[in-house]
Amino acid sequence: MSAATLAPAPSSAPASSKMALNAALAAHGISTEAAGPDLTEDAVHETKTQIIAIYGKGGIGKSFTLANLSYMMAQQGKRVLLIGCDPKSDTTSLLFGGKACPTIIETSARKKAAGEEVRIEDVCFKRDGVFAMELGGPEVGRGCGGRGIIHGFELLEKLGFHDWGFDYVLLDFLGDVVCGGFGLPIARDMCQKVIVVGSNDLQSLYVANNVCSAVEYFRKLGGNVGVAGMVINKDDGTGEAAAFAEAVGIPVLASIPADEDIRRKSANYQIIGRPGDRWGPMFEELVQNVGDSKPMRPAPLTQDGLLGLFSADSVGRGVVLEPASLADMCGGTVTEKPTLEVVYDEA
Repeated sequence: MSAATLAPAPSSAPASSKMALNAALAAHGISTEAAGPDLTEDAVHETKTQIIAIYGKGGIGKSFTLANLSYMMAQQGKRVLLIGCDPKSDTTSLLFGGKACPTIIETSARKKAAGEEVRIEDVCFKRDGVFAMELGGPEVGRGCGGRGIIHGFELLEKLGFHDWGFDYVLLDFLGDVVCGGFGLPIARDMCQKVIVVGSNDLQSLYVANNVCSAVEYFRKLGGNVGVAGMVINKDDGTGEAAAFAEAVGIPVLASIPADEDIRRKSANYQIIGRPGDRWGPMFEELVQNVGDSKPMRPAPLTQDGLLGLFSADSVGRGVVLEPASLADMCGGTVTEKPTLEVVYDEA
């Protein structure tokens, strides 16, 4: 296919083992009657469909990685569904050659206003074997992105998400797991494993560490989601991201170099994860590693531990924290004022 087209997905898909929506939305008042039982450790390994949530700092290359990963998976004969869960709605832009994909949230609002039901072909599109959709988000200043995610998954459930038959479902999430909506897959066992995308910079590794912390926190509460590994994007060879992965105890699934050819083709919305192309073997290896990886329990770093991955010149570790005084805060001397507190004698 020389040009990307938004071909609607068929209105029905082959049934397979129930996919794990579980009680993911119950805590938010969303019906989960058809969601199936909670995942257990054994169920994770028995489930046919691998549901994988990919997290990373905004702009780190999640969408680039996922577009090429999902494309290579499809070329290898795997059934793959890519779901964009970022309010920017840019997950599928590379896959569809820069074309905008109608989002579930905007489509749902439009259909509701017209008194119509949302159908699969309204929100799911395909290219060369990859099925893809965007959840979307509210307009700027008009709502919470996390709530938009929750609303989107509610609609997916109504469309039969738990009955769809895919080998892989890839969820592209913003790395702000402090928000309940973005942390939902980890908190409610919606996926079996998580992949973090990062680079050799402090901010992206800070986000990756937060994701590891969220996974560890919910594991302590009985959750089953684990971290499958890390994809290092724009790797310039300085080694901080690889050192982070080793420190928290997760494997590096792929290192995508900071190469001008990759940057230029990505900017032009070109898929580089094609069999036989220059970068094909790199994504073939990533597909293999993603499929074989196990959900692991990470050991997140402290803030000092994270800073310790970088040189003192990079993070300013020579700075000494000097406590401020009340006089400093007031800009001069401070006059002591008698307290108005009432003190009662002990009986």
